[in-house]
Amino acid sequence: MAQRALPNPFEDYDKSLATGYFDSSGRLSPEFTQHLNNKIRELLQQMERGLKSADPRDCTSYTGWAGIALLYLHLYDVYGDPSYLQVAQEYVKKSLSCLTKRSITFMCGDAGPLAVGAVVYHKLRNEKQAEDCITRLLHLQNVDPRAPDEILYGRVGYLYALIFVNKHFGKEKIPQNHIQQVLPSRLAELPFWCLSTIPSHILWETFRGHLAPGLGVSQVKLHNVVKPSVDYVCQLKFPSGNYPPCIDDTRDLLVHWCHGAPGIIYMLTQAYKVFGEQKYLSDALQCAEVIWHWGLLKKGYGLCHGTAGNAYAFLTLYNLTQNMKYLYRACKFAEWCLSYGQHGCRTADTPFSLFEGMAGTIYFLADLLVPTKARFPAFEL
Repeated sequence: MAQRALPNPFEDYDKSLATGYFDSSGRLSPEFTQHLNNKIRELLQQMERGLKSADPRDCTSYTGWAGIALLYLHLYDVYGDPSYLQVAQEYVKKSLSCLTKRSITFMCGDAGPLAVGAVVYHKLRNEKQAEDCITRLLHLQNVDPRAPDEILYGRVGYLYALIFVNKHFGKEKIPQNHIQQVLPSRLAELPFWCLSTIPSHILWETFRGHLAPGLGVSQVKLHNVVKPSVDYVCQLKFPSGNYPPCIDDTRDLLVHWCHGAPGIIYMLTQAYKVFGEQKYLSDALQCAEVIWHWGLLKKGYGLCHGTAGNAYAFLTLYNLTQNMKYLYRACKFAEWCLSYGQHGCRTADTPFSLFEGMAGTIYFLADLLVPTKARFPAFEL
C-alpha cells in the first residue's frame, strides 16, 4: 500500500484540531466553507478549459459527457443556481448525441445519459424530452441479454439508473414491475456474481433503501442468499484490514473505491444496517483506518482511484455513526484536494472526467458543503 500512496501528513482527530473545520453540530465553519466554494469555482474554470480537448464521442457518466452533466446537476442541487441546470442540459445533449448502442449501465453505458437526461429535462420542466429519455431507458433492458451482473458494465448498473430516476422524480416514474423484471433473477444468481466480483458493495448501494417487500426481496432471501455472500467477502480480509481486488489475489496493494477497503466499506455499512450485527460495523471501522493511513493516492484526486473517492468512505461512516472523527478525516482529505495538482500525483487518462479526473473532485468538494447529504455519485442514492 505504501507504494501506491503518499504519506499522510495530517494529525488525526482531536476536538481542538477540528474547530477550524466545523462546530460541535457538524456545521462547517464559514472560513472552511468559503475555501471550498472558492476552490470549486477555480476548478470548474480549469475543467471547462480542459474539456475543450475531451473525447467528443464519450457519452458515459464514467469518463464522458454524462458525468459532467451529472456534476452540474449536483451543483444545481447544492447551490440552487439555475445556470448550473442550463449547463447540465448542454452536456446532456452532447451525451445523448453519441450513445454507445451496446451497453446498458449508468456509469459506462447508455443508461447513464438517458437517466441523467430524464432528470435534467424534468427539472427544466421539459416533460416531453424527459419522457423520451425514460422510454428509451426502459427499452435498454433487452439490449444485451448476456450482460454481467455488476455495476460498471452489467445489469446492476441498469437497475441503478432506474432507481436514480425514481429518486429524483420523487415518485414511481419507473414502474415497480419493470424494476422487478431486473431484480428477482439477479438475486437468485447472487452467490455467483457476488463472489466473482469483489466490489460486491455494488449490491448494497444499488439497492440502498430499496430492499423492501415491494421489490420482492424477502427476509428469507436476505438471510439465506445475501448474507452468506457478504460473509464470504468479509473472510477475504487481509490482516491489514484491507481487501483483495479479486478472488485469489494475495497482493495487499490497492486502497481504491474500485478495489479494496474504500469500496468494501459500503457493503459493510449496509450489512450492518440490514442485519444489525456488530461485526460488520467493526470491519467497516477497520477499513476507515486503512483509508486514513493509505488513502492519499499517487494516482490522483479522483473518485474511482483517487483521494476524493476515498474520502467518501469517511462521510459514509460519519453519517452512520455521527462520530466527528470521520467528518474531520473527510475534511482533511478535502484539504489535500484543495491543493489540487501540487502533490506530484499522476495525471489521469481523462483528467477532467467525473470518475478519473477533476469533475469528481469538484463533486466531492460540493458534497462536503452539506456532509449529511453526501452520496457517492452514480453509486449511492
